[in-house]
Amino acid sequence: MNVTHIPTTPDDSAAVMAELGALHSRPPVLPADADLTPVLSFTGGIAGEWVTASGHSAEAGVTLYIHGGGFEYKNPHLERVMAYRLSQATGRPVLAVDYRLAPAHPYPAALDDVVSAYRSLLDQDVPASRIVLSGESAGATLVLSALLVLKQAGDPLPAAALAISPQTDLTLSSPSIDANDGQDFVNRAVLDHVSTQYLAGARPDRAPQSPLHGELRGLPPILLMVGSKEVLLDDARRFAEAVFAAGGDVRLDIYDGMPHAFHATVLPATPLPVATTLLHRITEWISR
Repeated sequence: MNVTHIPTTPDDSAAVMAELGALHSRPPVLPADADLTPVLSFTGGIAGEWVTASGHSAEAGVTLYIHGGGFEYKNPHLERVMAYRLSQATGRPVLAVDYRLAPAHPYPAALDDVVSAYRSLLDQDVPASRIVLSGESAGATLVLSALLVLKQAGDPLPAAALAISPQTDLTLSSPSIDANDGQDFVNRAVLDHVSTQYLAGARPDRAPQSPLHGELRGLPPILLMVGSKEVLLDDARRFAEAVFAAGGDVRLDIYDGMPHAFHATVLPATPLPVATTLLHRITEWISR
């Protein structure tokens, strides 16, 4: 299994914490070259927004972006800027999916929306081989769950999947949930709330809602990114190990000293060094 530890310094960690704390008081500005023109006319009946960075076109394909927020929250402005950064990094337009949220719409509503949005791309002749699924936190969980649903249904699978800080085991069994308690923004109580709201009675030890418990053979290449201080560190690590054991192509990047949501430091106009590294790693992996 390809595991890379991305080194950081205490100064990097302090800068990340300060940047994350300032995101809401100093929200990032969407770059002027962002194009919000719809690339395709149909999104499968699912709400969404197209964001394209300058110089990219649908000829390269499409990145489907699934936002985080514990399956319960969204921040359209931050998500729009994140979609722009993903368009830059993946070299293609991004469709940001505005999936239904818990608790009003528990599992499987959000997952159904992601799958429908993906199928809408296929229906409009975007080759699966040119689609990248990407998501962060709860959105990363939905990306991995969607892969299992699509594989089970016999749909063409995307070229690749990017999952940043996913929760892969909703039974909350990963050792890092307790080992990293106090080092992260998230803790067991938060995860218990998230799981309860999202599942609404569905079993946490079953796939696709808990991707770790699914049949993982035959998935497309997957890049997992996670911080070493995250309570979800072992959710990412265990999933990577399981995919590798099933014969899959998986890469795990562990960012030393980073908490949950560290990826959001890509949002400011001048990203921090750790954010620049993350974006470069995505670009390198996609171009592979």
